[in-house]
Amino acid sequence: MPLFTLMFIADICGRPGRQAAAHMIKPLKEKYGADYVIANVENAAGGFGVTPEMSRKMFSYGINLQTSGNHIWDRVDIIEYFESQSPKLIRPANYPPGTPGVGSYLDTVGDIKVGVINMMGRTYMAPLDDPFRVAKREVAQLSNETNIIFMDFHAEATSEKQAMMYFLDGRVSAIVGTHTHVQTADEQITARGTAYLTDAGMTGPHDSIIGMDVGPSLGRFLTGMPKRFTCASGDVRISGVVIRVDVESGRAEHIERFVLPFDINNAQQDVFNEPE
Repeated sequence: MPLFTLMFIADICGRPGRQAAAHMIKPLKEKYGADYVIANVENAAGGFGVTPEMSRKMFSYGINLQTSGNHIWDRVDIIEYFESQSPKLIRPANYPPGTPGVGSYLDTVGDIKVGVINMMGRTYMAPLDDPFRVAKREVAQLSNETNIIFMDFHAEATSEKQAMMYFLDGRVSAIVGTHTHVQTADEQITARGTAYLTDAGMTGPHDSIIGMDVGPSLGRFLTGMPKRFTCASGDVRISGVVIRVDVESGRAEHIERFVLPFDINNAQQDVFNEPE
C-alpha cells in the first residue's frame, strides 16, 4: 500500500529556532523520506509572532505549509500579509468570522491531496469559537477532497487535546499538539487509524524556560512582577514528529517523534532585519 509521509516541525522559537530549521529541515526531510513538511512558526520572531519576511524565507527551508497559534497577531504587519499573500501560512480556524487569513488549507503533492487544519484550544486560553464544532466543519469540508488530514491543535490543556483525539478519531490522519514547548512521550495510533501526540515540543533553545531566558521568566514567578522576556540561546534542538499515512484510506500507519541537537556555533547565521 502506498504511504504518504508527513513531517511536522514543532514551534520554531526565535533566531536559534530559525537557524536550526534553516540547516536541519532539508536533511531531515531526506532522512525520513518526507513528502510534506508542516511547521508551527508563531514564535519565530523572538518568541512572539512571526514577520512576513520570516514567513517568506522559511518556505525556502523545505517547509510546505506553516501553522500558528495564539501569538500570531503579536507582529501587526502579519495582518496585511494574511490579506495579500498565499494562505500557506494559516491561523487557528476557530477565530471568529472576519478574522484575516484561513484556518485550513488543501494542498497537492503530485496527484495526492493533503489537508491541514490549525485549531486552538479554549482551556486556559483566549475565548474563541468552539474548537470541536469548528473542527468538525473543517474536517467535513476537507474530506470531500482527501482522506489525508493533519491537525495542529494549539492548546494548553492535555485533557482538551486528548478530547479532540477521541472526537475526531478515525476522521483525521493525525492530531499533533503544540503550544507548551515541551515534547510529550505519548505518541500513539488509535484503533481507527488516527496518529496522536499531545505536544511536539519546540525547535529552539532548550536551556531556557520554554524558549525564554531563565532569569526574567523565573523572576516573574518569584515576584509576580512583569518582566521583559528575551529568547534564550543555549542548547538548541529541533523537535518534531514523522507520520506515515496510507494514501487510499488516510489511516496512519506509523508515528515517530524526534528531538535532535543543533550546533548553532558552527552554523551560518540567518540574518533578518529584526533586532532579536
